[in-house]
Amino acid sequence: MSEQDQSGATPEAVEATLRQELAHGDVVIATAKPILRHLLANVDQALFSDEVTATIRGMMRDLARQMLFHLAEVSDGGSDRAAFAEQYQNDLSIDLLDHAEFLAHAHAITIEAHIATRLSQRSGIDPVLSPLLQELAASNDEIVAAEAMNVLAAQARFMQQQRRMELPLTELPVELFERAMQVFDDFCVRHAMSGASAVHAMRNKHDPEQRRVARIKRLVSSMQHNAKRALEVDHAGLSIFVTALGMASEQARETAILSLGENQCARLAIGLRAAGLGQSAVEEQFLFLHPEITLPEGFDALHTDRAIAILSEARIEGIQ
Repeated sequence: MSEQDQSGATPEAVEATLRQELAHGDVVIATAKPILRHLLANVDQALFSDEVTATIRGMMRDLARQMLFHLAEVSDGGSDRAAFAEQYQNDLSIDLLDHAEFLAHAHAITIEAHIATRLSQRSGIDPVLSPLLQELAASNDEIVAAEAMNVLAAQARFMQQQRRMELPLTELPVELFERAMQVFDDFCVRHAMSGASAVHAMRNKHDPEQRRVARIKRLVSSMQHNAKRALEVDHAGLSIFVTALGMASEQARETAILSLGENQCARLAIGLRAAGLGQSAVEEQFLFLHPEITLPEGFDALHTDRAIAILSEARIEGIQ
């Protein structure tokens, strides 16, 4: 991947170049989590005013506050939940920051919202109501239309929650939700509190099938042979696009999001190829996401099965 045209490249040379740049980009992603943990745990927030790290820190505090509200409810009827949460939320949020998987998830969705906002400003791509979502909401298939409306509502909430630095417990993937319950239980033991009833209440409210990402995945799956339209970022919108990219290229959604970064062009190109897009279609997506980047000559010689194999061999610890 470069900003200059390349010539005379053989398919083997193209693959070697992509592998090299993929490895370099994956090192950047792999080292991001411990760096984030250090920055977010540092009490001198004035030194780290970057919007992304501030948003992630805010989301960890929001998670802690939600769990503490549940604990207050079962402990004393929630008579002063805000005061109770204020007393303990810093300690609990630091406990959450000690787990790389929370940081990786929060980092990915923060990047998702930031890029969606940037595309809206630069290219007029609506982060909530995309042309594809409008089409599906008007579908004659009532189930598809209803799911599209549900995705629309969930996406609107997501963008609002990002502005507020919120991360609802109900939106956590199953594995992360269970880890959050474990962290919460350890916190309660350390502070000599009984958290069993609060955990039970939180589990009753967590329905994985109602999560925003689960809804988007069902919507993309319902498109069947038209699902490739979800791989057009200007038509599908960023959130549907990265979901479809992860599904079609056999990558974790978080990885698909991070592949949109400036140092991840090789992973993005390989991912789009693994999803079945030809060179012209990949170039079209790069016009929106990285207009300054030129694909290497002969990129189309990289077959879909080889692209999938390359991604499979380059698994990022803690994400895939």
